[in-house]
Amino acid sequence: MDDDLYDEFGNFIGEEVEASEEESEHGVDVGNFAYDDYPEAAPETAAQEVMDIDDEGPSNAVVLHEDKQYYPTAAQVYGEGVETMVQEEDAQPLTQPIIAPVEQKKFSIEETDLPPVFFDRSFMTDLMNHPDQIRNVALAGHLHHGKTAFMDMLVLETHAITDRLEKRTGKKRDEQLRYTDVHTLERDRGLSIKAAPMSLVLPSTKGKSHLVNIIDTPGHVDFVDEVAASLRLVDGVCLVVDVVEGVQVNTEQIIKHAVLEDIPLTLIVNKMDRLILELKLPPNDAYYKLKHVIEEVNTIIDNTIPGQGAERRLSPEKGNVLFACTSMGWCFTLQSFAKMYSDSFGGVNIDDFARRLWGDVYFNPRKRSFTRKAVEEGAKRSFVNFVLEPIYKLYSHTISESPEDLKGTLAKLGIQLKPSQYKSDPKVLLKLVCEQFFGPSTGFVDMVCQHVPSPAEAAEKKLARYYTGPLDTKVAEAMKKCDQNGPLVIYVTKLFNTVDAKSFYSLGRVMSGIARPGTEIRVLGEGYSIDDEEDMVLARISDVFIAETRYNIPTDGVPAGSWVLLGGVDNSIVKTATIVDKRFEDDEAAYIFKPISHFTESVLKVAVEPINPSELPKMLDGIRKINKSYPLITTKVEESGEHIILGTGELYMDCVLHDLRRLYADMEVRVSDPVVRFCETVQDMSATKCYAITPNKKNTITMAAEPLDDGIAKDIESGAVRIRDPPRKTAKFFEGKYGWDMLAARSIWAFGPDEMGPNILQDDTLPTEVDKKRLNTVKESIRQGFSWATREGPLCEEPIRNTKFRLIDVALAQEAIFRGGGQIIPTARRACYSSFLMASPRLMEPMYSVSMTGPQDSVSMVYNILARRRGHVLSDGPIAGTPLYRVSGLLPVIDSFGFETDLRINTPGQAMASLVFDRWNIVPGDPLDRDMVTRPLQMAAPQGTARDFVLKTRRRKGLSEDVTVAKFLEPEFYQSLVESGALGEV
Repeated sequence: MDDDLYDEFGNFIGEEVEASEEESEHGVDVGNFAYDDYPEAAPETAAQEVMDIDDEGPSNAVVLHEDKQYYPTAAQVYGEGVETMVQEEDAQPLTQPIIAPVEQKKFSIEETDLPPVFFDRSFMTDLMNHPDQIRNVALAGHLHHGKTAFMDMLVLETHAITDRLEKRTGKKRDEQLRYTDVHTLERDRGLSIKAAPMSLVLPSTKGKSHLVNIIDTPGHVDFVDEVAASLRLVDGVCLVVDVVEGVQVNTEQIIKHAVLEDIPLTLIVNKMDRLILELKLPPNDAYYKLKHVIEEVNTIIDNTIPGQGAERRLSPEKGNVLFACTSMGWCFTLQSFAKMYSDSFGGVNIDDFARRLWGDVYFNPRKRSFTRKAVEEGAKRSFVNFVLEPIYKLYSHTISESPEDLKGTLAKLGIQLKPSQYKSDPKVLLKLVCEQFFGPSTGFVDMVCQHVPSPAEAAEKKLARYYTGPLDTKVAEAMKKCDQNGPLVIYVTKLFNTVDAKSFYSLGRVMSGIARPGTEIRVLGEGYSIDDEEDMVLARISDVFIAETRYNIPTDGVPAGSWVLLGGVDNSIVKTATIVDKRFEDDEAAYIFKPISHFTESVLKVAVEPINPSELPKMLDGIRKINKSYPLITTKVEESGEHIILGTGELYMDCVLHDLRRLYADMEVRVSDPVVRFCETVQDMSATKCYAITPNKKNTITMAAEPLDDGIAKDIESGAVRIRDPPRKTAKFFEGKYGWDMLAARSIWAFGPDEMGPNILQDDTLPTEVDKKRLNTVKESIRQGFSWATREGPLCEEPIRNTKFRLIDVALAQEAIFRGGGQIIPTARRACYSSFLMASPRLMEPMYSVSMTGPQDSVSMVYNILARRRGHVLSDGPIAGTPLYRVSGLLPVIDSFGFETDLRINTPGQAMASLVFDRWNIVPGDPLDRDMVTRPLQMAAPQGTARDFVLKTRRRKGLSEDVTVAKFLEPEFYQSLVESGALGEV
């Protein structure tokens, strides 16, 4: 027995260390009879060179049980690079797949690749370097007046997609293209919900190409926030009006907004074929109808800015009115129509001829001259003679003639069609004939170029209006010149979600510099200022696109004057933002552009919660994304923990909640019944001066509340008067317009709850009674207490409105430590509350202005439905030149839910109603009247409505059942009032 192989106990220890290690390395031998998936990967060691191991026959190596490989590893089965996961049993529910399939979510339509166009895309990017060749315009107007159809017409002229459209079959063949409606909801509902930008290269009548950036805006009154956000980016508005329906409620809102914001207006009178085919008006009457529609628009412009309407006037002879028929694909201005005559007959002075084609100008065929008066009987106006009659004849011949006769008629006009086209449907045939007769929409380009300023011309006016910084800095100078070599400044007003709705692209206008991918920038939010830099984030632009709705063109830079779609900068943007270089030269300070001023308010309110409580973070993320997507949506968390979403109307909320459920959160949420925002106000002056003592008993604040004059609240909210203006300017405004005395006007301390809140805090103390120097030390604290009080009033924690709080007397401690914010702020709030409750408090509710368009027999139905819902009709009357009637009325928002459905059911779908927030009205009844008993499931008596609303709102918010004055008054003061009988029954 070899001693070297065994120890002293007789245990086998083997040969040399090297050899034994080599033999017992289980990975080598065991691999031979385990799974031969892979060749041996064991490296040759030095020991093997010395010893020859006999590979044939079984090995004698001892293999431990735990070292044996009974089963293949996951890597051996599935191959390298496959992620494998071992989990405990029952770790996942059965409903959830162990390996979920990869989902590709698409919430909007997009082109798979860049569609072919009739212009060179590199030419388009070259045009961007010439701001004088660029025009930025918005198509705006009422619902279904043809904005998206007008975009389709321009898209078909520039994009080679007709062959693709001809392949459509069945029902889809007759569908409108609606190229700019990309959201799934827009396709399903048949109306635009989001603004859609598009950049197109279009030629004018002279053949010169222009880059026209057009943004197609929604027409439904609920989505006017999209219009307001779009108007910030443009230099002109193309107002689209249906010739039959005329100026509707949304058209009116847009005109007023554009005029007040000083944005140039042009008019597109659309659906001209309805005069011929639907109303069957003779040409002479059609002229009057067109004139009436244009005058309607001019009247609104004149009423908005009395006395200044003449220079803003729209008229065809000026060239700022376009006549169009989008369904047939044609449009013209008088100038472009005159050019058609010039091309056919030659020797016509286009401008002179165009000027004579509108108004009371008559053509004398004998003398071949124009006169201001009809010389002979039956003489026709030049517009009827030269424009309308040829169009009428073209339509009637095309529809009524046989193919053989039509061929001869069209040949005279130089229109040639294929033989097969003569046999097609009249609608298709009419479109083919019109397209050849009128040619491309060069008249539109002429109108836009002539009446809308280029970005370089409009920059100065835009800066003066919206830029918060000084206009004499280098940055401002670069923006005025639209200088692409200047510092980068981009004004972002709109966010669009990506196709999978995971992130957002930011649409903005490059004010100066060039937006390039990879640039490091600062994103300045709405709350940013030089003093408070908290709302600023550093970011990097990841992508730069030219926006084309269904597809985006990636580019390596967009210079000043154009719109740009940015990727990678949206994280900190909520509504609008200003994007600037990481650092300006000379270390100049960065300033922001003003937030958007909307022309309506969000008054409709719903509370949402996840059905599965664990999904709350997911829902909050969805709400955050909704906040970005819709400009006028407001979200907040109530004291009771409810998540509140505020919107403009029912359709708006429906779209918002669809996006929350499907797009952004992908979860089910529970939604409360809709309610509305209320406001609180007072009717009289406080019955008595109300004082409040600070907790340390060292200071006393005395106040009185009274209602404001009519119109002040509106002036503050619209920005006609600002608290940041010098006191002298503010005082002059109140003295001149409302007859305040100079002392009262100069002692306005604050508007509240914020800088543009519809309440006033006024210092009414006298220098003989109060130490003004000491009072100024607590001015800010009293102002904060006033803001807190007006933000949530005492009746049901809704904002206070239209109230003036007068500071009558203040007794302050001498030591500054006893009059700190902690003492003064809550006391000022209590003083506001007590004086408010002593001044006949009332509840205010929002009112919708109702505008209904429909046939005559639907008018009585509107009266009935409004009467049932606490509403009333203000006016009704026929729309000139049509069989339609228009009814206007008022309806409380809280009673408006289901109004449109009710109306459609009762007037078999013939009547269309638009509901727009109009004003705040006082709810009938005293909210503190305890004699009014409200019974469940019964309507409150008319005078008990306010009490009913207050109690239900308090219950919903988890507040105590009733409001008591005692809660806010000092105990001894309350006692004295009770004894004197001043409080009555309260």
